[in-house]
Amino acid sequence: VQLQESGPGLVPSSQTLSLTCTVSGDSITTKYNYWTWIRQPPGKGLEGIGSIAYSGRTDYSPSLKSRTSISRDTSKNQITLHLSSVTPEDTAVYYCVRSEEFVTHDVWGQGIRVTVSS
Repeated sequence: VQLQESGPGLVPSSQTLSLTCTVSGDSITTKYNYWTWIRQPPGKGLEGIGSIAYSGRTDYSPSLKSRTSISRDTSKNQITLHLSSVTPEDTAVYYCVRSEEFVTHDVWGQGIRVTVSS
């Protein structure tokens, strides 16, 4: 199973950050799996952004919920993150992560570094 994040490495402040996670070796609709976006700002710990389940149900971090949307394209086996109104505080490495029914965060993408310019 491989997860590959893609998207712009530089986003201007106040714009919307959009990232795509392309999944291979598994289907994003595999029962009980869910797909999470996690980020790590420079010098800080990991922060969960939100998830989309095999059913399409989404859950978001309360602190980011107002600015976050996660969707999927089952025909392309892709998960997409949209984070609106970004600021330099959103600068981070963004990861796409799979979880199975009984194993949390078992497969990680390599991550993509995103810088928000002020």
